[in-house]
Amino acid sequence: MKLLTFRHHGEEHAGVVVDRGVVPVTEINSRRGTRVPDNLLAIIGEGVEAIDAADIEPLPWTEVEPRLPYAVPPKIWCIGLNYHSHAVDINAVQPEEPGSFMKPASCLFQPGGAIVLPPPDLTDDVDAEGELGVIIGTSCRYVPAEHVRDVIFGYTTTLDLTALDVLSRNPRYLTRSKSFDTFFSFGPVIVTADEVEDVDGLEVITEHNGAVCSRDFVRNMRTRPLELVRFHSDCMTLHPGDLISTGCPKGARIKPGDRVRAQIPGVGALDASVTQGERIPVW
Repeated sequence: MKLLTFRHHGEEHAGVVVDRGVVPVTEINSRRGTRVPDNLLAIIGEGVEAIDAADIEPLPWTEVEPRLPYAVPPKIWCIGLNYHSHAVDINAVQPEEPGSFMKPASCLFQPGGAIVLPPPDLTDDVDAEGELGVIIGTSCRYVPAEHVRDVIFGYTTTLDLTALDVLSRNPRYLTRSKSFDTFFSFGPVIVTADEVEDVDGLEVITEHNGAVCSRDFVRNMRTRPLELVRFHSDCMTLHPGDLISTGCPKGARIKPGDRVRAQIPGVGALDASVTQGERIPVW
């Protein structure tokens, strides 16, 4: 299945992506007599394995607005320097273990929306990185390698941003350099794991103003997705809807007026425009 949260007539719903648009879960329930939650995080949490959207007329793409699959992931794990080319790009050394860090939900922006760069006195060197995201499907801890596939709900596309000048001052500032508002997005589509036969064969592409900035295959990661899930389940309990963004081959340096796109054939694409923010106090 390919699943999506979308806005239609001012309301958000969950739906199944088909060739010509989106079939709302509410319509599926009405036709089938089912009780599938109209919420993507709840669908993941309840372990829904199949939703029958066959022969139901979809809403056309022109009538729906794709949204974040869910607004507040329980956890957002990201992996730094997982590709050698990214380490070279920012003059860093790949760590022996996964370069894990977490991001707050406050840094999320809507797919297709705007990355709002912080005022230049805070950062003037930001890159955007297209990545593969892994969605956890069940609560789990200490997952053996041979059972990792059993705890993965699906895969998605992510955009992860970094204030490189903040990071360069001290690697201890990694969390701060990664956590400005609008420094992360995912989706809009989640593809269930059964539709991705060869995760290592997926290609991760970052486009900058219509040109390819970087591309590489998941098999070239230092630590590949299944091992990342096993590794992090040793650190803490993982929960349904947790997201692991697995790293980028190379980021695109972005400026106001730019457009950036993360694309993973077979999974999805995620677009964003880039604007300049101002220091406007809010309380």
